[in-house]
Amino acid sequence: MPRSQIEFYYGNVMADAIGPKHGITARQLQALAKRTSPLIAKLNEERRAGNTPYRDLPYSKETPQRVKKVVAELKDKCENFVVLGIGGSALGIIALQTALKPYMHNIYEKKRTGPRFFVFDNVDPSQFASFLHWIGNKLGKTVFNVISRGGQTAETISQFMIIRRLLSRRFGARSLRKHVVVTTCFNHNPLHRIATNAALPCLEIPAGVGGRFSVLTPVGLFSAAMCGIDIDSLLAGARDMDKKVSRKNFYKNPAAINAAINYHFYNRGKKISVMMPYSYALKDLADWYRQLWAESLGKAKNLKGRLVHIGPTPVRALGVTDQHSQVQLYREGPNDKLFTFLQVNSFDKDPKIGAAPRCAPEMAFLAGNNLSTLLNNEKKATEYALLQDRRPCLTVLFDKVDEYTVGQFIYLYEVTTSFAGALFKINPYNQPAVELGKQATFALKGKQGDYKPGYTYQEWAKEICSRTKIDKNFRV
Repeated sequence: MPRSQIEFYYGNVMADAIGPKHGITARQLQALAKRTSPLIAKLNEERRAGNTPYRDLPYSKETPQRVKKVVAELKDKCENFVVLGIGGSALGIIALQTALKPYMHNIYEKKRTGPRFFVFDNVDPSQFASFLHWIGNKLGKTVFNVISRGGQTAETISQFMIIRRLLSRRFGARSLRKHVVVTTCFNHNPLHRIATNAALPCLEIPAGVGGRFSVLTPVGLFSAAMCGIDIDSLLAGARDMDKKVSRKNFYKNPAAINAAINYHFYNRGKKISVMMPYSYALKDLADWYRQLWAESLGKAKNLKGRLVHIGPTPVRALGVTDQHSQVQLYREGPNDKLFTFLQVNSFDKDPKIGAAPRCAPEMAFLAGNNLSTLLNNEKKATEYALLQDRRPCLTVLFDKVDEYTVGQFIYLYEVTTSFAGALFKINPYNQPAVELGKQATFALKGKQGDYKPGYTYQEWAKEICSRTKIDKNFRV
């Protein structure tokens, strides 16, 4: 039986659909193919040389085996599974759960195929305190997955220190190994040292795989497997897409075409990329995409060190919800956006609309239809309205939302990001602008020692406070 698939459709960015002023002409597409085709061979060679280790993740046999082993040791005694992580250590995890678990997963006891699932990707004190109050008498059957690639993420480590104290006081220090799994790089960073000293189960994030590319590592696979998601099928979907995005023929390579189209429109004033899923299950894949696109492509300097300040701005909208909050802007505001719809052809559950009340016969046209028909008609209607105003639209079509198609989608957009980085001539794998804020937080929290030679963290904290002080003269 053939597996479900995703397909990439780009007909509605072409000049035939929206005119030559805003659309891509046949000649321009040929030029994009000529520019991008050499990059296919270049990226394939970088992959063979081991320079893009995220591309090897779908083929790992050891990683899913190790993940399943830890799951087998913990799952039967786990009623609540809690992820402590942020950014790339949370967004992909959330996306997998939203896509592949029922909406009512946490409270649907009879249908749940794993523990209740929670992610804390913020340090909001009210939110975390509320959870701690709720989990109080359930702590004995709770597992915490602490995720930090570098092992020094202030937010995650702070949460872990609270949980560590709570578990130690309740059950004793040795109890940690029954309740905490650490996911990090095995490079003796602080979190790795803590895990080693306490003999905690530990899952490795492979070297060279950045957080936003890590969903197919134990970062995403462990929580998925704990909650009953088929990680073998997820990885199989990614392997399938790997074959497609490695094709040398530009016109048969969905990642190359996707990147080239985004590159084209960015250079023609459409610097905002809106992803709009018409499926609640896919909404958090759009959130995952936002980080992938923003951190990878937002760069001050190109590969030659020249200031370029490149960066398409990713925006997440949700169909049909945001037809009622954003489409007014999208149609009549500035024509500076490229839209990507996510459309699902077949839903696993599909309620039918009931008969119209006698007092409202004008609603009878809705009666008897499945909700999926309404949802996908709304997608078509929104796309049509945008095309009327010459707004370029892409669509990723899902046969259905399952592990295989989600694996395909994740891998498609990861490789699309690599192609986009190559076209923009920037490094899509680093994130230098993130570090300053992290280090400034350390300074404000009283870190000891030198931030840089001759300049201590304490001195820097004073400078930060002086620059960010609320001046009463500007308060109204």
